[in-house]
Amino acid sequence: MDFKDYVSRNKDGIYSKIMEYLPVKDPKDHYRIVREYSERRGNYRRPGLLMLCGELFGSSAQDLILPAAAMQLSEDWILIHDDVEDNSELRRGKPALHRIYGNEIAINAGDAVHIAMWKMLKDYMVQSRQGSKLFDKFYNMLEYTVAGQYIETNFVFNTRSMKSATEDLYLRIIDSKTCYYSVYGPMQLGAIAAGQGNDILGLLKKIGEPAGKAFQIIDDVLDMTADEKEFGKKRYGDLYEGKLTLIMLQTYKNATEREKVLIDSIYGKRREEKTLQDINTLVELVDKYGCIDYARSVAEKHGIAAMNEIKKSEKVLPSNEYVQTLLSAIEELYTREK
Repeated sequence: MDFKDYVSRNKDGIYSKIMEYLPVKDPKDHYRIVREYSERRGNYRRPGLLMLCGELFGSSAQDLILPAAAMQLSEDWILIHDDVEDNSELRRGKPALHRIYGNEIAINAGDAVHIAMWKMLKDYMVQSRQGSKLFDKFYNMLEYTVAGQYIETNFVFNTRSMKSATEDLYLRIIDSKTCYYSVYGPMQLGAIAAGQGNDILGLLKKIGEPAGKAFQIIDDVLDMTADEKEFGKKRYGDLYEGKLTLIMLQTYKNATEREKVLIDSIYGKRREEKTLQDINTLVELVDKYGCIDYARSVAEKHGIAAMNEIKKSEKVLPSNEYVQTLLSAIEELYTREK
């Protein structure tokens, strides 16, 4: 089964479980705002990976719905807070929550969703023998993700200079915010729910690390190339926000000394200070040095490495239909168009 079909099959069940934990009650306006990002329904890639790896190792879909819903809810509250920090304009094709209700109300709504996520995990601990181990993994994953968010936010708001950026810094950010949180963390959570031990968790990390790198690099590419309606976010958002991407690292590496000074002068500005001309200047330099094609090639290299790890592990992985779905999931991470 194709991964997109697999996610589609489970999406309604996950969404229904989320709504159980986000009921509308007094004050009704508050709870309607709390539910808004969840009701916009993301792509459910992360809970899909959790359920896929759970079923791969023998768990039932029904037993995986609650931790999968917690995984999706974690994305929803993180995005609310991220959008405030980044002053993002769009989320899932509509105005970001803080753009509608203001920073204070949006942050409060994110807090409420955050609380609901931990309630889900507590309930899962009660009903499953694997609950405590899954809780600890979830905590470890989110703790590392928040640390990565600090590193990225510190670069955006305090460093604000490509001169000070390195590939190691970029890889540290995406290791926590993408590789762990978006790929091998959900995969490991599913395996834990199915009773797997450290050997399998280590194997899933070996698959998920290069897959996560491919996923993030393609996300950077789509920020530069995708249609806003399809992508659900403002085009060139990374440039407006001053984020560190492989595309800009490669551009800066190839730039002349004069161009480097120009890039740093633009990165030194806050989002609201950047002009359309600033962004167009960065885009022109990216195009001049062919850095989007470069990024695509690097993403493909990492994606193929991840798929090769799966193929090398055929004797370790169960022999069932979900192995092909896992291959489809990894391929989708670096070939996706939105």
